[in-house]
Amino acid sequence: MKKNIRPVTLLSLGYLITILLGTILLMLPIASNSGEMTSFIDSLFTATSATCVTGLVVADTYATWTMFGQIVIIVLIQIGGLGFMTIITLLFMLFKKNIGIFNRTVLMQSAGSFNISEVTVLLKRIIIGTFLFEGIGAMILTFAFSKQMPISQAIYYGIFHSISAFCNAGFDIFGAKGGSLTGFADNYLVLTTLMCLIIIGGTGFIVWSDLIDSKFKFKKFQLHTKMVIVFNTLLIVIPAALFFISEFTKINPNYSAYDFTIGEKILNSFFLSVSPRTAGFNTVSLTSLNSSSKLLTIILMFIGGNSGSTAGGLKVTTFIVILANLISIARGNEKVVLFKRKVDDKIIKQSSALFIVYLATTILATLIITTIENFTLEEVLFEITSAIATVGLSVGISAGAKYAITKLLIIFLMYAGRLGALALFSVFVKRKNEYVLEQPKGRILVG
Repeated sequence: MKKNIRPVTLLSLGYLITILLGTILLMLPIASNSGEMTSFIDSLFTATSATCVTGLVVADTYATWTMFGQIVIIVLIQIGGLGFMTIITLLFMLFKKNIGIFNRTVLMQSAGSFNISEVTVLLKRIIIGTFLFEGIGAMILTFAFSKQMPISQAIYYGIFHSISAFCNAGFDIFGAKGGSLTGFADNYLVLTTLMCLIIIGGTGFIVWSDLIDSKFKFKKFQLHTKMVIVFNTLLIVIPAALFFISEFTKINPNYSAYDFTIGEKILNSFFLSVSPRTAGFNTVSLTSLNSSSKLLTIILMFIGGNSGSTAGGLKVTTFIVILANLISIARGNEKVVLFKRKVDDKIIKQSSALFIVYLATTILATLIITTIENFTLEEVLFEITSAIATVGLSVGISAGAKYAITKLLIIFLMYAGRLGALALFSVFVKRKNEYVLEQPKGRILVG
């Protein structure tokens, strides 16, 4: 039976079953503050958003769900963040069951490991690292929140938002009045802690493992780790500077709307840069952002985090390989070289295919929703990118959609984004054996 099931198919089914179970639990009257059964479509949307660590919602999390419902959501976030197969393998280990080759292969694809023999070691590091960082984050946030609420509530809020941030989910329970984290726009401790959790969670499990093995010596890092560390840093610092210029200087005619000190402006600029990759929290109103800031946010959401992490999107390494290939072609070079290492042609093809699938899916979904809904192109593109990149930043389309088909489309995009758009596409494509004989070359004009 296992031989007939491809790893990506098992992962697809695993996430689907998790979503459906979450949907059933959220439909129960005990999960709703109204005491009534929540509609299937809204429960499915919320369960998908949580499992796919997105953060898009059709209704305010605090106002809609009871503590039972919120706990269901945070459990789904944890499962989605760690990965379905990580949870299954953890249960295998707890019950002292052997982890077979097939399960190791599936886990390797789920966690982003390069070597099947190192999967169990990576799994232990994932579990220990996850609960260690989430625990530290929860304690710091509890301390910060305790200044504004009772200690019991602060503990609960600390745990919830630590898990949500580390898993890059973006769910919050501060209520619609709070507007995500807008009430903490001047709180250095809360925002810095959340940014650290988002960055650590979005860095990737394979990078953590390599950092430990190389004892944090850059020269010993694998190529993947070097790319993540260097380019991830650039993709935080440079956009932060652009956000600062666009939103918090006199270039922006509405900059006085933000009553921030210079330090708070810098803090929020960095948060605007970190959150789209792919956490979904916001400290300033998204609808009040400049068009340039919205476009920059869309670009950051599309790029996303890193492979093998809790983040979604195209992924940083994929984006850099595509960019390096473009530069190489422009220079007339046949090889793509990064950090004195040649990039495999297979990786270049895969990166290009990923870009095409993500771009085509985003354009098609945007075209469909702009046709049936009364939203602007900018709003739709923003929401669609947020969904497929599993970010969770919203300009109100998910909650304000008029037709169920819009919500179903966004649900599909979140699911595809968590599993990987190309991976999901491959589930429905029948594999063919490669030709043994090399086919004759055909000439095609391009460019």
